[in-house]
Amino acid sequence: MEFFVEIEKSEFDIETLQTQLQIATLPVYCASINTVMADAGNKGEIYCLWGQFDVSREPIKNGVRFALLNCPHALAWTVAYHAQRNQLVLHCTIDDKEEAEEFIESIEQFMSDWALGLENHL
Repeated sequence: MEFFVEIEKSEFDIETLQTQLQIATLPVYCASINTVMADAGNKGEIYCLWGQFDVSREPIKNGVRFALLNCPHALAWTVAYHAQRNQLVLHCTIDDKEEAEEFIESIEQFMSDWALGLENHL
């Protein structure tokens, strides 16, 4: 399944996005991420609304991709800037086409928390 949020942002610097979105700053940008328990640069451990997970961070062409490495649903999300559309795009995926409604609602909350954090802190 895929989930998208688009946030209007004109004149945005991708380098700033990549610099600010670090494992250490995840709770600043997403209220669904409670605690960073370990941070070793591009690998770490967090506690979030689904529990405790190993997390990875990878800079990509237009932003940053994060993944919960030991998540049974292979949850990953990307924050990228699309200059031609003047939009920050938040994209989240899991590894199945169907899931329990409660889990889908929790992902939608996660996305909403990210959108609010990005709007407030970038």
